[in-house]
Amino acid sequence: MKVIRKAEARDLAAVLELAALLWPGHSGEELAEEFGELISDPKAAVFLAFLAGQAVGFAQCQLRQDYVEGTDSSPVGYLEGIYVREACRGQGLARELVRHCEDFARAQGCRQFASDCTLSNTQSLRFHLATGFREAGRIICFVKEL
Repeated sequence: MKVIRKAEARDLAAVLELAALLWPGHSGEELAEEFGELISDPKAAVFLAFLAGQAVGFAQCQLRQDYVEGTDSSPVGYLEGIYVREACRGQGLARELVRHCEDFARAQGCRQFASDCTLSNTQSLRFHLATGFREAGRIICFVKEL
């Protein structure tokens, strides 16, 4: 049975396990601190997808007040991250997670919903386009040591 619901404090371990798969470069402590706050933040939402009672995917969204590329309103709902275990992909779970995030943003008064991915992440680009996003622009970021 498929269930998608907003994560609660009791779900933190499941969220952290999935978040570590999406962002392996972040420490467990960093993720625990961030998601511990996000789960209780009224301007953010973390949704979990369950199959047969096991958490197999998550999506994190937040309200952004700052400028978001390609938008003309504020606040903007923003898909910060989404992940579904590889063995569970192709069942529409990610699409449903995005829909829950959009519903959350709409309920917060947002008229627009945005996201991003790196230029090299073609899988994410295809996913975003397949779920109704349109490309708003491309950027190249720079840095130099001082």
